[in-house]
Amino acid sequence: MQKPKRTDREIIAKYIPEQTVDMVLVWIEQYKFRMRIKRKRNTKLGDYRPPFDGRGHFITINHDLNKFAFLITLVHEVAHLTNWDKNKNRVKPHGAEWKKDFQELMLPLLKQNIFPDDVHHAIDKYMRNPAASSCSDLHLMRVLKRYDTHNHSVHLEELPHGATFKIANGKVFIKGEKQRTRFKCLEAGTRHTYLVSALMEVEAVE
Repeated sequence: MQKPKRTDREIIAKYIPEQTVDMVLVWIEQYKFRMRIKRKRNTKLGDYRPPFDGRGHFITINHDLNKFAFLITLVHEVAHLTNWDKNKNRVKPHGAEWKKDFQELMLPLLKQNIFPDDVHHAIDKYMRNPAASSCSDLHLMRVLKRYDTHNHSVHLEELPHGATFKIANGKVFIKGEKQRTRFKCLEAGTRHTYLVSALMEVEAVE
């Protein structure tokens, strides 16, 4: 017997807090967007693509985020959608208009008992001036990572200065000095210098 096809509700419920499923389903219907769950991407947690060539709004989110991180990333991308609907490409992608939409979408969530206290406080602080990516707010990302149940990786900031490490694509680097939220690292093969996020998941090389 063929297995019944999973509904949107069943799929979405795997990735976000239960209390928010109805709200997200309303968003999908209201804003007419497609959403795809993607494999892990080191450079981004999610993205938004505006309507193009007869296709509607399209949002992707990484599959490996915990439910709180997934929800925040989804709100981030839906804010891009609402900003596009109102302003198209006449404004900056992460300008004042996007920040306002993000804050308005997050506010109802913060009024409910959805997030643990530490996550709630970190979001509240982040919302005062949302950045282009929640990845760039190290405090918020550190707090969110406390709720990762599958992740036992080491983050770059945990390694000592001068340590050799490997990232997911197999490239090997040497950790250098800190530059705000990133570390200046030397790629062992090419001797090129790169700025690597302090919270990049890495593997120490002996």
